[in-house]
This record gives sequence, C-alpha cells and structure tokens, in this order.
Amino acid sequence: MQKTAILGIGQTAIGEHWDKSLREITGEAAFAAMQDAGVDRVDALFVGNMLSPLIDGQNQLGTFIADWAGLWQKEAVKVEAACGSGAAAFRAGLMAVASGEVESALVVGVEKMTDKAGHDVTAALATAADADYEVEQGVSFVGLNALVMQRYMHEYGWKHADFAPFSINAHANAMHNPFARLHEKITVEKFEKSAMVATPINLLDASPIGDGAAAAIIVSADKVASLNGRPRVVVAASASATDTIAVHSRKDPLFLQAAYESAKHCYEMAGVESKDIDVFELHDAFSIMSALSLEACGFAERGQGPRLGLENCITLKGPVPICTRGGLKARGHPVGATGMYQIVEVVQQLRGECGETQVDGAKIGMAQNIGGSGASILTHILKAE
Repeated sequence: MQKTAILGIGQTAIGEHWDKSLREITGEAAFAAMQDAGVDRVDALFVGNMLSPLIDGQNQLGTFIADWAGLWQKEAVKVEAACGSGAAAFRAGLMAVASGEVESALVVGVEKMTDKAGHDVTAALATAADADYEVEQGVSFVGLNALVMQRYMHEYGWKHADFAPFSINAHANAMHNPFARLHEKITVEKFEKSAMVATPINLLDASPIGDGAAAAIIVSADKVASLNGRPRVVVAASASATDTIAVHSRKDPLFLQAAYESAKHCYEMAGVESKDIDVFELHDAFSIMSALSLEACGFAERGQGPRLGLENCITLKGPVPICTRGGLKARGHPVGATGMYQIVEVVQQLRGECGETQVDGAKIGMAQNIGGSGASILTHILKAE
C-alpha cells in the first residue's frame, strides 16, 4: 500500500441553507477542495451521506454529485455508516488511492437536514439505532445517549454541571471559525439553565443539526511537496471498528469498544501513542460522548473523562486540545458530513491555518467519527511533514 496525502480541502458554512440544494452545497465544498489542490479533475468520487433518501428524496448520490461536478465517466459511489458516513467515505477513498487503483480521489461528506420538520429529522436519525430492539420501543437517538449519560453519572458520581467545560470549550473555539453554525460563548450558569431535552441531556449538551458539506482530495504522497511553506499532510493511519448496534447488547455500555479498537490500531499503524497527539477532533454529538471518547482513546482513565474538562486539559493550551474549530457542539453536526469536517479541521491545524484557534506546534492530529451510539467508529491520524 502506498503512502497517501491530502492535496486539497474545502468546506461550506453550516447553517439552514434553504436557498441552496443538496447538489449545490456539495459542489461548493468539492470545488473549493479542487481549487485548493490546484486540480480540475479526479479519478474517483466518494460521497459520505446518511439521510439523502429520507430527507431529500435522493438516492444514488455518487452519480448525482458526479453529474453536477462534471465528473462524467468517473467512478462515483455513496458511502453510508450513519453519523460516521463522512469518515467512512474518506477511508474508502484512501484505500482506493493507497492500493494504486486510482491516482486521485475526491471525498465529500454532505447532509441537507433543515428542509424537513424536526420530528421527521428525529425519526430519520433514529434509523442509526436498532430498529427492532431500540426504535420499536419508542426511544429516540437523544434518548439513548441520555440513558448512557444517566448511568455514567450514577456509576462515577459526576454531576451534570461537570460536563459543562466540553460545551464551553467548543463554543469558545467556534467563535473564531467562520464555517461554524453557533457563534455564541456560553457559561456554566447558562449551561445549567438550558432547556432539558431528555434528562440529563439539555440543549447545551447536544449538537445542532444543519446543512453543510466538507471535502478533501487524496493522492499518493509522492505527488505532494511542501508548497509556499505549507507542510505536506500525510495520512499516517486509518482504522474502522464496530460494536453492537444496540447499546443494551454491549458488554459494557459505558465504554466505546469500537473507539478503543480503532484508536489502538491507528496508534500502532502511525507509531505513536495518545500522548503524541497534538490535536483531537472527537465526535461530541453529546457531551457524554466527549468523556467516553477521551477514555476509550487513552487520554483519561475510565470514569474520569470529565476531569479533563474541569482541569482545562482540553483547551487550546492544554495537553489534549479537542474540538478546536467548535466540534459538533458548536460548529454543527450535519451528520453525513461531520467526519469530513473533522478531517478538514485537522488538516487546517497541521497547516497552521486556524488563526485564533491554532494549536502551537501541531504536527500530529487525530479525527474520530462515530456512527450511531458507538456502533461504527472510524479513526484517522494525520501528520505534517
């Protein structure tokens, strides 16, 4: 397998883009990535998306986007892994290039979520859970995470307010990201007073949905050199793992086994340890997931994830900077696109392009994208050379 690198990146602002179609949003990110890479053609297109058949009434998304982007006669497919669809598409494109099957791959994660009523979107998101043993019983996706968080607090003795630093940090960083959906700082007091969604998860525990797309172009590393002082960003590791789709079927519902497995494999592949990661874009769809991800990936002991937030370890100046561009919580969570936003943001950090939220000396970055409530988890490690 040949070494790969990311030649170009692109993204759209996340919001309620009622004036733009699914194809237009995707095209904006794709063309931005191609412009950044200095290319006008690619050999293959991989589209990460979860909800287009349910929300947009559009299937065959690979060809749909290839047609819009003028990539006729090229391979084009959609990849779906629930909220992990973006990273799953990235991994598919990565393997295509690394194998030598194609010379260049354009990967786009996209979701158009705001054209449907809230209850329709909630029902669509629930398809990431077990239809027979979870959804059929009436539990929503946020409800599943609330049950996990409630049990976690009971087992380890944390209060709800102890999770506030995760949201506060994300919102503070999003203030400096023009592509983020929420540009508003929050406090512990505001966090605690936020409206309840599903006890103990309130509005400020949960990430907002939105419309958005993010893209990257992958090529063989030997075709990328430092340009104008900008470092080459190579893909040092890629791994994917699964767990039971139903939370109650897991040996331990308070441990993200798939996160542990995919991170462990990436550490071995990249020749690094958790302490070597300079920036970590984790999947903070809910604040409880921040704690569980940090624990599973070796940054905190079991049951001690919230402590990293309380001790300011997750801030830009801390030893484990997370959600440096706002994370899902404040940048927004257009589900099928989220994994690609994470990749784009790690690339920005390694290039030194993050301005006020730049992590000093960032050379190694990790992105972890979660599908469902921990059922499909993909981890990638990127390095600046």
